[in-house]
Amino acid sequence: MAPSDSEHRPHPDAERPTQGLSRGQRTIGYHAAMPMPSPTIPPLRDGDFLAAIDLGSNSFHMVIARCLMGQLRVVDRLRETVRMADGLDGKGGLSNEARQRALECLARFGQRIRDVPSLRVRALATNTVRQLRSPQAFLMPAETALGHAIEVVSGREEARLIYLGVAHAQPPKPDQRRLVIDIGGGSTEFIIGRGFQTLERESLQAGCIASTRRFFPGGKLSKKKWKDALTEIGAEFQQFAGQYKALGWHEAIGSSGTHKAIGEMCAAMKLTKGAITAQALPALRDELLKAKRIEDIQLAGLAAERRPIIAGGILVLEAAFQALGLEKLMVSKAAMREGILYDMLGRGGENDPRDSSVASLVQRYGIDEVQAARVEATACRLFDQVCESWQLDGDDAQVLRRAARLHELGLIIAHSQYHVHGSYILEHSDIAGFSRQEQQVLAALVRTHRRNVPKTAFDALPDRVLLPTRRKAALLRLAVLLHRAHDPDPIPTLELTADDTQLSLILSQSWIDSRPLLRADLIGEVDSMAGLGIAFKPFVT
Repeated sequence: MAPSDSEHRPHPDAERPTQGLSRGQRTIGYHAAMPMPSPTIPPLRDGDFLAAIDLGSNSFHMVIARCLMGQLRVVDRLRETVRMADGLDGKGGLSNEARQRALECLARFGQRIRDVPSLRVRALATNTVRQLRSPQAFLMPAETALGHAIEVVSGREEARLIYLGVAHAQPPKPDQRRLVIDIGGGSTEFIIGRGFQTLERESLQAGCIASTRRFFPGGKLSKKKWKDALTEIGAEFQQFAGQYKALGWHEAIGSSGTHKAIGEMCAAMKLTKGAITAQALPALRDELLKAKRIEDIQLAGLAAERRPIIAGGILVLEAAFQALGLEKLMVSKAAMREGILYDMLGRGGENDPRDSSVASLVQRYGIDEVQAARVEATACRLFDQVCESWQLDGDDAQVLRRAARLHELGLIIAHSQYHVHGSYILEHSDIAGFSRQEQQVLAALVRTHRRNVPKTAFDALPDRVLLPTRRKAALLRLAVLLHRAHDPDPIPTLELTADDTQLSLILSQSWIDSRPLLRADLIGEVDSMAGLGIAFKPFVT
């Protein structure tokens, strides 16, 4: 659904009488503030369901919650051991066996949530999919199996969601900092936060599966191998350990199945009552190393399915204890999947973390906010006029707004090729709240908002978002072009019509006649728009 006119807050210059004037005679100013399009997720009502899916490197998880009296109540959890990381080779390929396990699991998950609307389902892939040479080759059949879109998140975004899940499961004291560690199959995340906000986020390639394969090839165990591995991982952790210790924390929490398994072993061996301590870990490690091969590990409280990867998990945790000087780690049942659920509640609303990130980028890169607001407002006016014929919705409107706000991001580097610089920053930065695909869409829009459209500009995007992204790119190009002179005066007679492949623009004849450079630019857009697959017709009367 497109944003209605009542959802815009126009510039004061636009608030003038229009009664008695034809649509073409009305003078339209620009919006000083961001319009509020239809939210990505409609307001929850009692009885509504949400589903969050975590495609981890070891296990796939799904949690389904129902809204009851304004609260989310978990009604079902599903977990399957898939071990995708086991199928990853050194060149970014995925074995057929691992791929098949993943697709079969997703098909079962899809059956469970086939009646949940897509807007209330969010599926996120993590480390193993991040490492694939061709993620789309896996994601396309995976989305078909699940019946819903799957996004890939960066390690630091994964860390943010993990912290959010733990914080909601075990509400923190507002004035106290908390350290959260999550050891997954392919990576380990370290987060320091206060309240529900993260302060520091790190993600390293040191998960339980990855570390077991890396340090104990062939399943062989020894004290020397362990000591060498501790030194190597510890060196990696030292990259951030000093900064973390300087900031400090009041309590430390471990999430994920690895911590749960280690906590259960500590309790079964009567080392602790379920927490993990600096005294218990060495005792657990010594007991583990009594076995010379992974397949021979016998530890009280260890589930058979976790035996093949527990050595890497204990190794990573011991290295973390040493690097950070930890004494005790409590175990949380919550993890990223719960974080996804609570993050979904904020997406599209007043507390959308993506809007906070955009505002932060605007400040950090010194973007001209007045010019960005002009471009944004005109882009939204153009959007309003073609969203129905082009089948663009409120989520598309939000993407367009953000791209308009950030289109001059690259100017901090140089004016020459600033659209290329800005695109690179957006694609390769860790931006809180955004999945990799969302960043790639923003990067593509910024890359194509001026000059010629490269044939490869949209290659990183999945097929399902190609057409709406090209259409948003056309709207952003026009908005930027119309405000190229940074003219503060409103644009009279701004009308746009569209069909599947054609875009027609109407401007005031006298207004465009007084701007010969703009006229030339718009005529030049005919060829540029062709690169988007759009036949552009300016000045249609």
